[in-house]
Amino acid sequence: MSQSNVVHVAGRGTTRDELFRRAHEISADLALRAATLDREGRPPLNEIVKLKNAGLLNALHAPALGGGGLDWVDGLKLVRILARGESSIGQLLGYHFVNSQYIDWALDDRARAHALSAETVANNLYWGAAVNPRDPGLMLTRRGNGYVLNGKKSFSTAARISDYINANATLAGRIASFAVPTNRPGYVANDDWDNIGQRLSDSGSVEFHDFPVYNEDFIGAPVDEGAEPSVLASFNTPLIQLVFVNFYIGTSEGALHQALDYVRKTTRPWITSGVARAEEDPYILERVGEFTASLRASAALADTAALTVQNALARGSSVTARERGEAATEAYAAKVHATNVSLDITSRIFELTGARSTAESYRFDRFWRNVRTHTLHDPVFYKAREVGEFVLSDKIPAVSLYS
Repeated sequence: MSQSNVVHVAGRGTTRDELFRRAHEISADLALRAATLDREGRPPLNEIVKLKNAGLLNALHAPALGGGGLDWVDGLKLVRILARGESSIGQLLGYHFVNSQYIDWALDDRARAHALSAETVANNLYWGAAVNPRDPGLMLTRRGNGYVLNGKKSFSTAARISDYINANATLAGRIASFAVPTNRPGYVANDDWDNIGQRLSDSGSVEFHDFPVYNEDFIGAPVDEGAEPSVLASFNTPLIQLVFVNFYIGTSEGALHQALDYVRKTTRPWITSGVARAEEDPYILERVGEFTASLRASAALADTAALTVQNALARGSSVTARERGEAATEAYAAKVHATNVSLDITSRIFELTGARSTAESYRFDRFWRNVRTHTLHDPVFYKAREVGEFVLSDKIPAVSLYS
């Protein structure tokens, strides 16, 4: 059950500029505290409250509901901004965007979808998920007029801070998907996330013990295992992949920013460089230019892909599998590029800063640990293969929770 209490709802009437200003402020504050936050590795309860109070959780919801009314291109830029300060917080905002918006594409009952969105904005709810397809783990059984959910998911990002979650489970040999609040009895979030990176992502295991589920919680009727969702409902995958892209880029931008600040203030020029200041060193300048060019290219690719996916999604129920596949391929190309660029830059910033910067107090290694941990979510070479198959053989990616 979430412990992140709503203090103030700041969505209604908030402009795009104001949302971006607040995101930049929160990111700057996170950057000052990021080394300590990473060292402690606690659930980011206070950080999520700040996102709530800034109206950022509701940035994509309609203004008529009190949301910010931003599109996906802007929403993903907010993810990137926050990740510059602390990678996990960028990830958490992006996951919430996808999980909270998913019901609007997947839920056939439009009145129910509208009611959930209105409740989300009114109560500033954070949405997580327990849907990892490689970790089935959950079973739903009928009891009385409803159902009970039992089982365990090994990973569930935002396990302890989520107010609402999307989940799926086996029900009489079929797969049932549903959306439920985490304050019902029987929800247990475990404190067992101890990975080297994304230490604030609250991605530990969750357990369900006779957790009540009702008919109105279902997102459509149960389906056979392996059945493809509707084209519209499948957009959660390219969008979550774009969330990855943007917080990888943001993390790398944050790493470079911190490295440049260190070079200006602390790094000493090499004894044979012939320059008085490290920031005049031609080899440091070359690397700064190289890293900057790579990041700008990756950001441009990410923004183009976001616009392509957004335009396809905007077609609603008329969008075709082909259009979805073409848009997804743009997202996956951005994923390949951002993965390679982020791993490269976050591991090589030490070439700018020098030996003294490896002191534990700086924890500059956190940038690499964060992207190294999350880029293993799904193998990037499979994304490259999907892009290659589309370019070479005109084959769109198969639909799944990974592609």
